[in-house]
Amino acid sequence: MVHKTKDIHHLPPDDTPSGWVDPSELSTIGSRAHHDRVTLFDWTVVGAGFTGLAAARRLAELNPNDTVALIDAKPVGWGASGRNSGFIIDLPHKFDLDSDDADRLSAIMRLNSQAITDLEGHVKATGIECGWSPVGKLQGAVRERGTGKMRTFVKALEKIGQPYTKLDRAQVAQIIGTDYYAGAIHTPGCVLMNPVRLTRGLARSLPKNVTLFDGCPVVRFERESRGFGLTLRSRGTTLEISTSSVLMCTNAFTPEFGLLKNRIVPVITFASMTRPLSDSEMEAYGGQLDWGLTPADPGGTTLRMTQDRRLLVRNQYDYAGHYGVQDRSLEGVRQKHRGAFDKRYPQLKKVPFDSTWGGVCGLSRNHVSYFGEIESDVWNSSCHNGVGVARGTISGRLLAEAASGQSSPMLQDMFAVSNTPSLNPPDPFLGLGVRARLKLAAWESKEEI
Repeated sequence: MVHKTKDIHHLPPDDTPSGWVDPSELSTIGSRAHHDRVTLFDWTVVGAGFTGLAAARRLAELNPNDTVALIDAKPVGWGASGRNSGFIIDLPHKFDLDSDDADRLSAIMRLNSQAITDLEGHVKATGIECGWSPVGKLQGAVRERGTGKMRTFVKALEKIGQPYTKLDRAQVAQIIGTDYYAGAIHTPGCVLMNPVRLTRGLARSLPKNVTLFDGCPVVRFERESRGFGLTLRSRGTTLEISTSSVLMCTNAFTPEFGLLKNRIVPVITFASMTRPLSDSEMEAYGGQLDWGLTPADPGGTTLRMTQDRRLLVRNQYDYAGHYGVQDRSLEGVRQKHRGAFDKRYPQLKKVPFDSTWGGVCGLSRNHVSYFGEIESDVWNSSCHNGVGVARGTISGRLLAEAASGQSSPMLQDMFAVSNTPSLNPPDPFLGLGVRARLKLAAWESKEEI
């Protein structure tokens, strides 16, 4: 519950941003020079990732005479939305695949597909240069554990009538340049992109009645006699915002605002990316450009080959009680990534990683996401369980529609697949338990990492 005054103690840290763009590109987008110290808005959206961007856009479209504030503690693209591996997945993913409920799986599919349609429309209409590529994705397996999970994936696809193609070791190697994988399933609906360029393109093309405050962390949140007050920190000064309604699109940070306390588990996952391969390295690599592979075993390794010849490897997880990782801790992660990379691409052992980074996602013990009006005039979508690009985009849009009094079959789908995350034990017990579970999962999945 939001108390009368809630000071925000843990802000997003100044940790290493993702390697998708040069860090010099991650400047703030919003201009605050013309704003008064106290500003009134009809709506305020907190969090300018995929969820918040979609929510702010839809609020502005549905309420063209209203004013909308969109706030983020960091420059757009710095946070979790710019730290993923660049997949927009249309299918039920990871823990959703454990469901035997065909109606639930179909609802997830409809929601994710609508998210892709919405994003594609914005990309084309505004000319966002983000490497948008509807090439589908591979789900790969290395050994028996992975192939078993792959069979479960196929059953889920058949249950909801989705097309797929089975690829053997040689066929996978022709695409990804290594015969390390026993096989893979190709599904056609996934889109690959550069997540930093996409989020920043979406932010630059928001409707005119949206005011963006990025690089402005909320340091106080209070319920007033009419609406809410938010205190922002901006370049050493403070800004006061008064607003009638708040949409919290803060995912793992939501408990810092007094909401869903002890219900979201912040987990950080890590990625490393090479520099672009040279012509001779491309010849040694021998695979194709522009593909993405997710592991059939959720504890395995994700791979990407970008359109500009960079290879990305993602694995390793940790509990993120303070929402980030110290730079010195990244060296150990980089070494583990090096081992996974070299096993797959021994011919590229001399190709260095340009960057290594971590990104925080919100998980729940019962693998569900929250969606809805969590308190009077406070709406929340959070805890997307590691699949936030599609789920975040569609939930942001639908959160704005619900807050604006609309109803639709799509909203019914969203409410049907959402619930309340389970209650967690407090720290330090939560951190100890999560780290123990992650170590067990890494041991179980060691052949797939």
